[in-house]
Amino acid sequence: MRTGTIRAWGWIHKWTSLVCTLFLLMLCLTGLPLIFHDEIDGALNPASWQPANPGAEHLTLDEILDTALDNRPGETPIFMSFDIDRPVVNVTSGPSADAPGSAMHFASYDLTSGDLVPPADAGESVMEFLLQLHTDMFLGLPGMLFLGAMGFLFVLSVVSGVVLYAPFMRKLDFGTIRTNQSTRLKWLDYHNFLGIVAVAWLLVVGLTGVINTLEEPIIDTWKAQELADLVAQNEGGETIVPRASLDAAVDEAIRAAPGMELQFVAFPGSDFSTSSHYAVFLHGRSPVTEHVIAPVLIHAATGEVAGLREMPWYAKALSLSRPLHFGDYGGLLLKLVWAVLDILTIFLLVSGVYLWLARGKRRMRVERQPLAVESGPA
Repeated sequence: MRTGTIRAWGWIHKWTSLVCTLFLLMLCLTGLPLIFHDEIDGALNPASWQPANPGAEHLTLDEILDTALDNRPGETPIFMSFDIDRPVVNVTSGPSADAPGSAMHFASYDLTSGDLVPPADAGESVMEFLLQLHTDMFLGLPGMLFLGAMGFLFVLSVVSGVVLYAPFMRKLDFGTIRTNQSTRLKWLDYHNFLGIVAVAWLLVVGLTGVINTLEEPIIDTWKAQELADLVAQNEGGETIVPRASLDAAVDEAIRAAPGMELQFVAFPGSDFSTSSHYAVFLHGRSPVTEHVIAPVLIHAATGEVAGLREMPWYAKALSLSRPLHFGDYGGLLLKLVWAVLDILTIFLLVSGVYLWLARGKRRMRVERQPLAVESGPA
């Protein structure tokens, strides 16, 4: 590699790293506890709620829906969602199916009894605070896109570091740490060695982080194109009351998408459905595919499948990037590996800043040395 090319890549590596370091350090520090989100929630909220009748047969979705509407007389069901780890159903209702968010009422119900489930304790809000800071710094979409740009610079700094590693190591054995040299050289060797060892993980986490920051535009595109097209093909009818059995509709949706399970239901007239259909959203069963969603439209009068649409490739990429980013698909052991690599990344960021500052001081000493010689005795 030519000297000019090496210098160009060195310039890219230095400035992409320096620009994104502060924000990457914040992401690493907030990301570390988020890796153990479930475990921390369990520790902060130990046995905060238990079902009334553990082991009992669950109530049907129609029974839960009737209970929810009895508690909110005159309201219309809008959405129904389901906890993954608890026998809990969440029902959103409002004065009409197209009511604004401010007019909606959200309540959780015990599937074993129909009793109301109290909201989460304060411990959850701690993790939500960290997640919000990690996601968009409380700035909404602009904050997400800004962090996405920082993530792109980070990926570019990793790639440039890989390009520079070969010419740097041409006179050294792989993994050499020059412990008998200056402190700066030892830090440089550790920085380069640990960076090249973890390069695959750094690229995976960096790229999935960038994809995650595009969540809102990706979901909006999916809703405006694929999902809207599915709805438009079946729109045109009047809002149907009374509706067919919700349980029967969900069973039909699951039969239409085998290997998937229930995640979310949008009732007729809501934003995610038509005026005459249930929109039943299903997701995969494995930790990796649980974010891959398939919407199924069920006619609310007949309970028959009206249409199914798989997520497009870009929405699947977003769904798969979430568990990859936090290591949330291989149990506690994988989370521990992710945590170690996260700490290693913090070291790389800090050592990179140290090396830049140390090199600046070294250059200043070299520049001053001739002046000192000239001012000395003849």
